[in-house]
Amino acid sequence: MTSADQTRADSSQETYVAEFIDGPLEGQFDSRALVRGKHAPRISMVAAVGGLESVFWYDEVDERDMNGQRRVRYAFDQGESDPIDTEVEPL
Repeated sequence: MTSADQTRADSSQETYVAEFIDGPLEGQFDSRALVRGKHAPRISMVAAVGGLESVFWYDEVDERDMNGQRRVRYAFDQGESDPIDTEVEPL
């Protein structure tokens, strides 16, 4: 194994890919750090909607390994997230 291969293997052990399966971030991916070798069962994301920053909460649905990379799918928790106002007027 080359040092580049080892570096990739080490970094795949320290991070995982979060997949957002619904809600305002549907279809997006985020690389996140593992904490003590574990992924977060609940995460928040900040995104701009209508020019305003909003906080969106997501809960783990499942986890899988894809080509040696940990991937975790998350579902939108609308009740705990900031409301999405689709009729916001631009400032």
